[in-house]
Formats: sequence, C-alpha cells, structure tokens
Amino acid sequence: MSGRTEVIRTGIGGQGWAATRAWVERGLADGERIEQVVRLRGGWTSQMRRLDLAGPGGRRSLVLRSFVKPFYVRHAEGLLTREAAVLRRLRGTDVPAATLAAVDATAQYCDHPSLLMSLLPGSVRLGDEDADDRAALLARQLVAVHRLPVTASQRPRPYQAWTSPERVTLPAATERPELWLRAVDLIRREPPAHQGCFLHRDFHPGNVLFAGAHGDLRISGVVDWVETSWGPADLDVAHCSTALALLYGVPAGVRFADRYVAAGGTLAEGTAHLYWRLLDALGFAPDAEKVAVPWRELGRVDLTADVLARRLEAYIEALFECYA
Repeated sequence: MSGRTEVIRTGIGGQGWAATRAWVERGLADGERIEQVVRLRGGWTSQMRRLDLAGPGGRRSLVLRSFVKPFYVRHAEGLLTREAAVLRRLRGTDVPAATLAAVDATAQYCDHPSLLMSLLPGSVRLGDEDADDRAALLARQLVAVHRLPVTASQRPRPYQAWTSPERVTLPAATERPELWLRAVDLIRREPPAHQGCFLHRDFHPGNVLFAGAHGDLRISGVVDWVETSWGPADLDVAHCSTALALLYGVPAGVRFADRYVAAGGTLAEGTAHLYWRLLDALGFAPDAEKVAVPWRELGRVDLTADVLARRLEAYIEALFECYA
C-alpha cells in the first residue's frame, strides 16, 4: 500500500516464511494460488507485502502485515488484535479501510505475528503536487474518523503519549536551546481536560491512500490502525500537522488545524491546544530521522536529517507564535 514496490518472485520473502505462506494458503478459495509477492515500501514498524492471487474466480490481491523487529514482535498481540477489531468496526462506515481476512497475532501458525487484509485502491502520495488539495481531504477524512460512533464496549484503549519531558532529546546542533527547553517545560504540566473520541493515532500522509487527480482527487483508503486509541481530537490533528510541516514546510503544518476546524472538527484553544501540538512534535526530536527513512523510500530523498531538523525547530517556534 505504498508508492514503491519490489517483486519477491512467488515466495513470501525468503527463509523463515514457509509457515506464513502455508497459513495464507489455507484460507484461500478452492483452486486459488499465490502467483506473485510484492514488497510494499514505506513502512517502519512492520513488513508489508502484496500477495497477488489467481484462481478459478479470477485475480485479486491481499496485503500481509508481519511484525519482524523484536520490539514490535513483543507488542504484536496487542497491536494486531487491535487492528483486527478496528477493521471489523469500520466495515460499512464512511472511513475507507481494508477488510480483515485473517489474523495470527501471536504467531501460533505463522513465522511472525501477521494480519491479512484486502488490498485498497490508490497509493501513498508525498510529492508537492496537489499537496494543498490532499491536506484539505485529510482534514475532512480525519473529522469523519473522529465522528465514528463508539459504544462503551467498543471504545479502544486510552491514548498513550509517545514522549515525555524526560525522554526528549534536544538537537545537538541547535542554536535555540531555550526554545526547546520552553517546549519541554510546557508538556511537564498535566494534560488538559478534554472530551475523548475515536483516534486513528497515527494519521498522516504516509498512512492515507489517494486516487484520481485534480478535480477527481479523493482518498481511497486509510491504513495502519494498530495504534487506534481514545483521546482528544487535538492529538490526531497534532500528529498529522507535524508530518505536514516536515514534508512540506512549516506553513503546511500550521494550517492543518484550521483546515480541520473548517471541515467541521472541534479543537481546544490556546495553550491547551499547544500542549497537544508540542507533545507530538517533541516526539520527533531531535531530527525526525526515524520517519525520514520510509519517506525517502517513497521518493522524498530531499528530506535529509538537516532539512527535517530545521523544519522541526521552525515548526515548534511557529506553534508558540500561534498558540502561546
């Protein structure tokens, strides 16, 4: 589900995947077979593969998510069980999400914890062309996510902060240490009171698929629901805003909250909103290099560590100018 792919012949990726392949094949229709496997680029937490199938009923494709890195393998049961539940919940809603095919969250049958789902149309688009139009669509889609009705029993886990004052690493080369320390001090306070809603929790341009162009541009899929949580809408808006600032420059990140409100969303004001924006932005410190790796795989080779570090610092400064 990305803009760049790599064919892996007919296997599911070399040694250590025989059990996973057998698990997938047991769930296929009579006469269906795996014809080709394509590695999907742009992911960080997991390995993503498109499985092209052929059989008496024609051709179709599925997507296989597998956790291989030790950290994510340890947390796979919670992550994949959560994603499976969310995909079931999203069927028939206004949020275009994949259809769950199967899940083995504990690697009982697979070589690695895995989830199998339908292939959504479209592709990840991170280029500058139509970036403003895509941002407006992102804002409308995020409002739809936050408006999903959820019963008490369906409510996902409470959100988790991805950084804390003690964990923030300041950029070694910064000439503005006082700016960073001011930001860290602001997130030392207790989280602002808020009304919870259904959060994607990792909503950003790399997890949204687009189809069409210009007047026909549309979102065709929202992916990666492993971090789904319950919390303030501001937190999802903050995460997407930081990503937009890093991808396209500070103004794009600053404007996203206004786009979200214009689309019908509701956010906190002043320093309450600033808290959530900084809590997210500081999670990318010192230089956002972690997200740069999958973004470069998707073609954004211009996003060097230096470029991202400068954008992140300028974005934090702009947030204080707007909301302090």
